[in-house]
Amino acid sequence: MKKILTIIGARPQFIKAAAVSSALRQAGLNEILVHTGQHYDANMSDIFFDQLNLQTPQYHLGIGSGSHGYQTGRALMELEPILEEVAPGGVLVYGDTNSTLAGALSAAKMHIPVAHIEAGLRSFNRQMPEEINRIMTDHIAQWLFAPTHTAVENLAAEGIIQHVFQTGDVMMDAIALYLEEARKHYPGLLNDMGTKAGNYILLTMHRAETTARPDQAISVLKALDTLKFKVILPVHPRLRPLIQGLHLKNVDCIDPLSYFEMLLIEESAYCIVTDSGGVQKEAAFFGVPCVTLRAETEWIETVESGWNQLVDLSPEALLKAIECFKKPETPMREYYGNGKARYIIADVLKNASNAN
Repeated sequence: MKKILTIIGARPQFIKAAAVSSALRQAGLNEILVHTGQHYDANMSDIFFDQLNLQTPQYHLGIGSGSHGYQTGRALMELEPILEEVAPGGVLVYGDTNSTLAGALSAAKMHIPVAHIEAGLRSFNRQMPEEINRIMTDHIAQWLFAPTHTAVENLAAEGIIQHVFQTGDVMMDAIALYLEEARKHYPGLLNDMGTKAGNYILLTMHRAETTARPDQAISVLKALDTLKFKVILPVHPRLRPLIQGLHLKNVDCIDPLSYFEMLLIEESAYCIVTDSGGVQKEAAFFGVPCVTLRAETEWIETVESGWNQLVDLSPEALLKAIECFKKPETPMREYYGNGKARYIIADVLKNASNAN
């Protein structure tokens, strides 16, 4: 398996792929990159490739927005001829997006083995499209790279015990690789934003489940606007229609941030409020209290350790959580490995290549 085809399509996958791709190259593996175009906004795609030195994708599908069925179906149609042309020894997919499921299904139907990074995560809420995507991908995959012990246990509970590797979290690798570079790249970021460390709350809202409940989402925004803290809100395209016409005095609505900017703004926040899985972890890695606007999370360790609280879209519970949060004594990093997940993944795939 000297040749690996990697399929990505959403912003968090670009970050993880940048870390893993460097290790694949060091291991002597030839990676072909396919960008499905699920994230199509330049601020949410192109800048990530530039900053992270991620190779230019050899294939760009340009799928863009649409329903889950549309995105998955289009990706299936576009990926099949690419797989026939490239004939890779394996297909590598990340996480739980429609691009992930389409990549796994396309490969499986052509009898190409699949490697899944972030295998075994479960929210146990099958109303979430991401939950269906990750379950199906795990049951298709040949190599399952689980970030945590809990993820390994989840797979075992579903009868998946072979070719499961507990690697740690590749997001830890990304922070180890890029945090210092981010500090050099944006030395005056907080000053440029008119704030200082510990003096603001970072808010991210992007999930379809959030924006599909517009009254509750707006109530959350209005509740945060009553706080004494400045609230920095990088506005996801999906959120823009909801905030139009809102008159918020303390919520600073800004354009989406690059990964480097996000790392720095997370690191220095007083508190982070989010509906993003990745941001939950990054908050805990930085020792920043996190309040999650969901009823459940696949990153259960963040809650069990005390670094994260789940409040769904309840303004009252949100304000109480921010006011009463007490930082745990146990650092979060121990739950997610040592920042070397990418090397474990590359070694497994290299050994598989040598065995063929």
